[in-house]
Amino acid sequence: MHKEGLKIKEKIEGAIVQRDRETYAVVPRSPAGIVTPENLENIVKTVRKYNIPIIKMTSGQRMALVGIKEEDIDKVKTDLGMPIGEATAPCLHYVQTCPGTAVCKLGNQDSLGLGLEMEELYQKMDLHAKLKMGVSGCPRCCGESYMRDIGVFGSGKGWTVIFGGNSGGRPRIGDVIAKDLTKDEVLDLTKRLLEYYKANGKPGERTARFMERVGMERLKSELFPTIPYLPLR
Repeated sequence: MHKEGLKIKEKIEGAIVQRDRETYAVVPRSPAGIVTPENLENIVKTVRKYNIPIIKMTSGQRMALVGIKEEDIDKVKTDLGMPIGEATAPCLHYVQTCPGTAVCKLGNQDSLGLGLEMEELYQKMDLHAKLKMGVSGCPRCCGESYMRDIGVFGSGKGWTVIFGGNSGGRPRIGDVIAKDLTKDEVLDLTKRLLEYYKANGKPGERTARFMERVGMERLKSELFPTIPYLPLR
């Protein structure tokens, strides 16, 4: 009974059971790592109200509120007034971005704008496993584009799209799919890659393992001919 109870606890929507098996973490969604003054005020008020002991900045540019009592989870979500991000569900978890041309002197392209648009478009897409995106405004890749399931970085000629990266226990540098794309082409190619992955992937299979199994040559032969802006070579 004890183990079954723990499994049930772990399935509480929008909450992540912690090591003590008694408290939880909630991660408010902050698209492209951006929060408003109102977001911050609500977070501070909520943390103080429910005596949440830890606020942890995550690698995905989000704030995890850690140590929430089970009976407070729904009230915390309501008081935050922010969408709650996923931690284990098979969907898009976040889009990590650098500042890009919004403020960075090295930015070639508007990574913040593209990252926000990608999160809005794909955050509700059902997938085989969790998925992370990284968008960088220049080839320095501060958005860790090569280590994300979908990675994008900008240059003076346009955008480069990368697929199948992973920074976990079995790290993988993603495959470069196309270069010098427009923003609309990036959004279209991302959609096509995710649809191909959905059609050919296995349950629980991250894109890194998918690409290791399927291979770049098969991807090129089956997907590229359907995309008018990609060269057939």
